[in-house]
Amino acid sequence: MTMHPTWYLSRSWRHGLMLLALAGLAGCEPPQPPSGDKGKPVHLVETVPVVSDNLSVVRTRAGTLRARREVRVYTQEEGRIVDLPVYEGDRVSAGDLLVRLDDTLIRAQFARASATRKQAAQDARRLKELRGSKLVSEDEYARARTALEVAEADERVLKTRLGYTTITSPIGGVVSTRLSEPGNIAERHQHLLTISDPSSLVTELPVSELVLPDLAIGDVARVRIDALGDHVFEGRIIRIYPSLDPVTRRGTVEVEIEPVPAGAAPGQLCRVELNTRAALRRVIPFAALRRDADSEYVYVLDDDNRAQRMAVVSGLRLAERIEIREGLEAGQQVITKGFLGLAPGKQVKPVEHHSP
Repeated sequence: MTMHPTWYLSRSWRHGLMLLALAGLAGCEPPQPPSGDKGKPVHLVETVPVVSDNLSVVRTRAGTLRARREVRVYTQEEGRIVDLPVYEGDRVSAGDLLVRLDDTLIRAQFARASATRKQAAQDARRLKELRGSKLVSEDEYARARTALEVAEADERVLKTRLGYTTITSPIGGVVSTRLSEPGNIAERHQHLLTISDPSSLVTELPVSELVLPDLAIGDVARVRIDALGDHVFEGRIIRIYPSLDPVTRRGTVEVEIEPVPAGAAPGQLCRVELNTRAALRRVIPFAALRRDADSEYVYVLDDDNRAQRMAVVSGLRLAERIEIREGLEAGQQVITKGFLGLAPGKQVKPVEHHSP
């Protein structure tokens, strides 16, 4: 078949135009960088400076109120209770009768001991006169003197035991516990009553070893008693115990409320605010502190914008900040965000810190 020359040229011309168009489109694509020129992703972090502030610390601790003076009354003799005239809530003064035990047996023993002592005294006087006449030996007189001394001692013992059958109040206060009734047999060293002095209330609070050095006897404390609502009462520290619990590393602080507010009573729950003296402390955001199995550390930014791990010793937690006792200086930049994939020596780019 013979092709027409005009049709052939027209078709070739169109084909060429298409090739030119495709070549033009290919020339518009951006050049691809060599595979070895791809840049590493930038590691962004937030940083804040270490600051030194003159800060005081407020710590709230819960405790239980108790009477500052509380005496448990025990028997020192056994016997039947014949009188127990006080009940819970009764007020007593020092010296008031609390308990009387049946003393019939001890009183009889005391009378016998008294008679024995009188007889021994007469014997000793008679032998003393006879010794002057050389009618008795020194040994006989010495034995008589010894018998008198034993009889006197027996009498004193029974007189003391007789006194134990009557128990009086050692302090003025309120009866808070009554544990027996008249007619019951009381054993020796049995707890019968408790007397509380309501003139002042105290509570004992556990306090961290880090806070104790900033507290002192006489410091004012704010006390809230749950049963009395939101009223705040003034207390003061009256005692700081000298030893710490070796497990919790906490000591004990005793706070007194005086005068006792109306409605307050031993056994109530209270919450005490302890305000430490202000001191210069280096602090960082709590989020910057890292911990592993046996140490604490932070990441700091060096002059080349590289993250460096720095061992620290932390102190008190102050809301969203924490005290740093060792390891950092004021002005150092610590990393607070961007810890994922962070390692010592890694190049980072700090960004502006946004406060919440």
